[in-house]
Amino acid sequence: MHRALDRWFTDEILVHEEALLRYLRQACPTLEEAHDLRQDIYTRVYEAAGNALPTQPKAFLFATARNLLADRARRAKVVSIEPMGDFEPSLVLIDDVSPERWCGGRQALKHLAEAFDRLPDRCREVVWLRRVEELSQKDVAARLGITEKTVEKHIAKGMRLLADHWFGGHASAEKHTAVRDQRDERRHAD
Repeated sequence: MHRALDRWFTDEILVHEEALLRYLRQACPTLEEAHDLRQDIYTRVYEAAGNALPTQPKAFLFATARNLLADRARRAKVVSIEPMGDFEPSLVLIDDVSPERWCGGRQALKHLAEAFDRLPDRCREVVWLRRVEELSQKDVAARLGITEKTVEKHIAKGMRLLADHWFGGHASAEKHTAVRDQRDERRHAD
């Protein structure tokens, strides 16, 4: 399997290396950074192809590059929390977030993580790729080897289950399915 994947990678991906580097040089300040980013892109493409070969390798390569550049731009907006040395106590700003607000945020995050963990495996994977990693519906389908329609269904189901958990107080998938099945039976009986 690895030998076939290696050959595919060489024939379908590495042939676009020059174009990829030109594309990355437009976004990266240094050549070294472009080369590092290229390696990250190759890693992601290779791993995704291990699950399912993309039908349009060049488009998939450049979509992966765009997504990685977008991730990089988002991370650049985050302020680093690295120690800068000793500060005078009078120069240190006190955060305006109250302990209650901080604790409430932590509880909300924990509640969301619990809801996310309760999603069915494939549904959770699709929601993560689509909503957290912000991959396009087409890219998610290609990465997971499923149709775009299936991605839509998983997203709808995932969002519904997350909302049920968030607003409905831990409603289970089984309860939701049972209620929907009863409604469908009543509709068909009429």
